[in-house]
Amino acid sequence: MSMQISFARPRTRTARAMAPFAFALSLAFAGSASAQLAPNQTQGFGNGRLVTFTYLQNFDCVDEPLLDLDFNHIPAQSDPNEMQTPICQVVTEPGHDPSGGDLLHTAHLYVLVPMFGTSKDPGDAMECPDGGRPGELCGTTLGNALIGLFGFVPEAWKKTPSVQTQCPDPNNHVPGTCTMHASSVDLSVLLAGMPGVPDPPTGPIFVPTPNHSHVVDNSRVNAKPIWWEVRPVLVMDPADWPAPDASSGITSSKIMDATEAAGRAVEVGSNFFLFFSSKMSGMNGMH
Repeated sequence: MSMQISFARPRTRTARAMAPFAFALSLAFAGSASAQLAPNQTQGFGNGRLVTFTYLQNFDCVDEPLLDLDFNHIPAQSDPNEMQTPICQVVTEPGHDPSGGDLLHTAHLYVLVPMFGTSKDPGDAMECPDGGRPGELCGTTLGNALIGLFGFVPEAWKKTPSVQTQCPDPNNHVPGTCTMHASSVDLSVLLAGMPGVPDPPTGPIFVPTPNHSHVVDNSRVNAKPIWWEVRPVLVMDPADWPAPDASSGITSSKIMDATEAAGRAVEVGSNFFLFFSSKMSGMNGMH
């Protein structure tokens, strides 16, 4: 498995001259919007606008009787140890959401993950919140693993990313965390077959929850509290990363679908669910 990394085309001289002003303006707007968020809220994007999510209970990473999320060849129904710690596994999808509803009818939360980057310094990788769980890849160890896989540390796991993301949330800006989210994810299935990674997996590969932003379908920008399936979208090109004010980049499911069709993003499922309501902001970028 290989990842193609593309970079934005050089801008004109005028655009370069205006860039510092535009960037400062976007940060000022983002800071103002973030200051208005409650501790149990984050922002997202939908239909080209900003959306506010209000989380009303903790995450759930669904395990089912016949699944084997820890790859010890014992189905969950006969493996009590598998029940003792959440395993939030990218790619793997259960048949039902936490409410018991069929997954085919569950709302989608598209989680944009910035998989581009240029840093070759393993020290740039984030530490695990509160030391992480046993065996979790953290800090320099994580950085070396990422460089071995991709040739650089993706912005997703940099402790100070060069792009602005909606998680970590502004009220508790700790890398690897976000309000009511899990603080680690398992990449064993996603990375299976890459250099040095067993295929099929032989055990979880835990890493901190990546820096990320959110997109919901146009029909869900105003929604009551419900369970949402987290669907990671691996964004390969920095030119597609959404501006904080929703004025450019992937700020709707339509733009996201076009980006995926062009090969600049990859969408996968997960067994990770979040419970929140969504409300569209009055301010928007509408591009």
